[in-house]
Amino acid sequence: MRHTSGAGAAPLSIATMLTPKERLRIDAAGEGSYQALHRDSVAEVVQDLKNNRASAVVVSVARCDQYQRASVAALVREFPRVPTVALLTDIDRTTPHTMLSLGSTGLRQLVDVRESEGWRELRNYLLAARREDIQREALSQLSMDLAGVPLDCWRFFEALFLAAPTVTTVRELAEGLEVLPSTLMSRFFRAALPSPKQYVAYARLVWAAYLGESSGMSIAAIANRLNASSPQSFHRTVRTIMRMSAAEFRYFYTGARMLEMFRSRLVTPYRDTLRTFDPTADSGPTFPTGHTPSATIPFTARAEKGRAA
Repeated sequence: MRHTSGAGAAPLSIATMLTPKERLRIDAAGEGSYQALHRDSVAEVVQDLKNNRASAVVVSVARCDQYQRASVAALVREFPRVPTVALLTDIDRTTPHTMLSLGSTGLRQLVDVRESEGWRELRNYLLAARREDIQREALSQLSMDLAGVPLDCWRFFEALFLAAPTVTTVRELAEGLEVLPSTLMSRFFRAALPSPKQYVAYARLVWAAYLGESSGMSIAAIANRLNASSPQSFHRTVRTIMRMSAAEFRYFYTGARMLEMFRSRLVTPYRDTLRTFDPTADSGPTFPTGHTPSATIPFTARAEKGRAA
C-alpha cells in the first residue's frame, strides 16, 4: 500500500546565475511552480543554499567562464544533494569547450531550452527534484514498513518527514495533524509506543545527518536549517540522544544510516501495534500486562523535555 499526500506545496525556490535575457525567460517559464532568486555570482548562490533560501540551482552555460567554473565545481562538490542544472539558451564558438569543462566540474544535468520543449523539461526536472532525497527515501521505506496502517497513523509519519526540518515540538506537529497535543501524546502512551517527542527528535536527526552530507553546510548552518534555538541546543540534543558530539555524529551518520536507525528503533519493533493504531482517536488501547512506556526505548528524561534540536 502506497500513501500519498494531497497537501498543496509552496513554489520551489531556485537560485540562479543567468544572463539578463535568461532571467526573464526562466521567470516566464515557471508558471508559478518555482520562484527564482537571481544572483550575479556562484558565491551568492552558495549563501542562498547555506541560509536555506533555495533548494535547487540553475546556472547559465554562457555565464560559466573559466573564472566561474572552479566555483561551480566547489558548489557541486560541497552540495551534492542539491539539484544543479546547466541551462543552454544559445551556442557560439566557445560553447562546446564550456560544456566539456562543466562536465569536469561534476555537474551532470544540462537542459537545452533553445526549443520550447526544453523549458517544459526544465520545469519538470525541478519539480521532480523539489522533494529532497531524504524525504523521498524515508516515505518510500516507511510506506513499506507501515503497509496497511490506518490513514491517520500514516499521516503522523508522513508529517514527521515533511515537517521535520522546521517543526521542533509535538505541539507544532499536532497542529498540522489537527489534533490536540495532549490527545496525541495520550494515544501513544496508551498504546505503549515511544512518545511523539521521540519520533520528532529522531526524524530531525535523520534530516540533520542528511544535511551533514553536504560539506558546504557547517554545523551552525544545519542547526539553523532545523530551526534549532541555537547551535548549542543542537549540540546538546545530539549528545543526549546519540551519546556523541555533533561533529562525531556528522562523521558517522549519513541520512540513510540515521533513517535505518529511526526505523529499527521506532517502527520495526512496534509494527504490529502501529497496524491498528490511530493517533487521533478519542480512545486507545491500554497497556499489555506488565508493559509500560519506560520499557520501550531507553531514553533519558532529558530527551523528553523542552524542544528538539
